[in-house]
Amino acid sequence: MRSLFELLGRPFGHNARALRKTISYLGPGFFVTIGFIDPGNWATNVAAGSACNYDLLWVVLLGTIILILWQHMAAHLGIIKGRSLAEAIRDNTRPWVAAVYGVTIFAACIATALAEILGAAIGLEILLHIPLDVGAIIVTILIAGALWFHRYHLMEKVIIVFVSVIGLAYLAELYLVKPNWNAAMVHTFVPSVNSGNILIALGVLGAVVMPHNLYLHSEVIQNREWGDRSEGGMKRLLRYEFLDTIFTMIVGMVINMAMIVVAAAVFFKHHVLIDNLSQASATLTPIAGNLAGHIFGIGLLFAGIASAMTAGMAGGTVMNGFLKGNDGAESKLSRAGMTLTLGIACILILLVHDTFRALVLSQVCLSIQLPFTMLPLYLLTSSRRVMGDYATGWLEKSAMVVTGVAILFMNALLVWQLLGGRF
Repeated sequence: MRSLFELLGRPFGHNARALRKTISYLGPGFFVTIGFIDPGNWATNVAAGSACNYDLLWVVLLGTIILILWQHMAAHLGIIKGRSLAEAIRDNTRPWVAAVYGVTIFAACIATALAEILGAAIGLEILLHIPLDVGAIIVTILIAGALWFHRYHLMEKVIIVFVSVIGLAYLAELYLVKPNWNAAMVHTFVPSVNSGNILIALGVLGAVVMPHNLYLHSEVIQNREWGDRSEGGMKRLLRYEFLDTIFTMIVGMVINMAMIVVAAAVFFKHHVLIDNLSQASATLTPIAGNLAGHIFGIGLLFAGIASAMTAGMAGGTVMNGFLKGNDGAESKLSRAGMTLTLGIACILILLVHDTFRALVLSQVCLSIQLPFTMLPLYLLTSSRRVMGDYATGWLEKSAMVVTGVAILFMNALLVWQLLGGRF
């Protein structure tokens, strides 16, 4: 396989026709990006900025680098094998091993859906003063109906517009809140972690590198009408896919960093610690004034709905893949997986008292699960028996090992801290 660092190459020439063709290949990466700017990200970003100033910006950069690498590998598997990650694990591992991977990733899908539904419910509470429990039930029913009756494609277009508006609002605010750009630049590239911020750091990391998205990307990428499956055509598809992945991930990175910087400038600078996502609407006050709460609520509602759809789809993909379902999203197993993912998440929300902490902890759970998704993906894409001539080369394998060890190291720091250790 050609190195992924060569894949960008020259994907299009200098004419408009080639550019239009390139754009036509873009799309699957946006499914990942929707989850990349979800309510869980909002909560962890605001927590990071208000409690830790600019100290955790490096986590977003590290997470995005890891995300680009591993999402590309998941899509690579889907393109070459025509199988989702769940199906590939089922076909190439022992049943008990596949069961461990399957149970942990399904739990991660539920944790993701919990954050998304909870975020959307908080949005309803801000906008219409609907009680949180009632809002969670309404949102769950809406999302489940959209997935069951395949109305999510229409909703996604509207949702992406609203979420994009919020992202642009945060970017615009960078010019209004007057952040300390020198400090922000330093902490973007210089890691800093301690016992006081490790929990939030892992929350930020889990919110960026979401394991359910690796499963979903490997499935969604197969729904494209690729056409040419020759060797030259496959190389071209991989090149376009990598372009799609890197472009959408960088967009998500910029928005997440903007949220942390704004939260640091608005809250940390004035010694305000945020423990309620509704309070975070104040980050939009410099640009929106009295309308900040309403704009924040709308963005939170639509971001939650969009990302909960991807969490439900991922739950369906996981159940269908591990339990040998057929017909993709149309199968009974896939629909059962979607329903269980959303239903269990909704029930857990009804039992939650501290919603802001629940949002942050849900993202920590994703970080803890990541090694259970990274390991099989590494083994599958590295295997010539599975991938043939498209198996990853030494450069990709080295990058995967280094980033995987980084995740394990941060998880180990959290365990040490929970056991009473200091660092």
